[in-house]
Amino acid sequence: MIPWLDTDTPFPDPSQALTKDAPGLLAAGADLSPQRLLNAYRHGIFPWFSEGQPILWWSTDPRMVLMTDDFRVSDSLKKAIRKVERSAYADGRWQLCFDRDFEAVMRACAAPRKDEPGTWISEEIIAGYCGLHRLGYAHSSELWLDGELVGGAYGVSIGHMFYGESMFARVTDGSKIALAHLVRFLKSEGVAMIDCQQETGHLASLGAEPISRRRFIAHLQAAIEEPQIKTWRSIAAGGRLR
Repeated sequence: MIPWLDTDTPFPDPSQALTKDAPGLLAAGADLSPQRLLNAYRHGIFPWFSEGQPILWWSTDPRMVLMTDDFRVSDSLKKAIRKVERSAYADGRWQLCFDRDFEAVMRACAAPRKDEPGTWISEEIIAGYCGLHRLGYAHSSELWLDGELVGGAYGVSIGHMFYGESMFARVTDGSKIALAHLVRFLKSEGVAMIDCQQETGHLASLGAEPISRRRFIAHLQAAIEEPQIKTWRSIAAGGRLR
């Protein structure tokens, strides 16, 4: 049996997460208040559940992470990024920015996708992370074309640790371009690791790899003690890659 959390119940130690049946499942219940979410991320725990389920909390082992130094940019993606950069400086049709419309990015990530039965990004999740965004702990990297949001990614930022949550694309490579923009910015700020939570072939193709939970938590414990990044909006103002 996994523990049931009330609103004031602390999280169990992540090492107590299940190893069979639902590997990584740690607890259920509580709420998605900003305080609860921040506490979860500071301990390497994240929520993931479907409509009709209670809030489920996870700490996977191994943990999929992307080191910003290891991000792989294919030749085709480099070409697409250069196209966006040229437009950003020339006619402004393409723009890359942060946090212009955080909620819109979340809702785009929640939209139905081909060959996928549903989404875990419920209204409850959207409300919780928008609360984090208003406090300055959740951010979106966005690709716009002619004033329309066509690609993006969002996640949680604590100190010098970034926890990636989801991406979407409405144009070819839209999510990858937004991710490249995010990785470049985080690297410039001294962020070494992006948490990707769970292992997928797509993430592996971009340079992510699984590491042990012990190594992951050791890294985040140091990273979250670094100063909070404060420059997201100033970087966004130009709408250009830096």
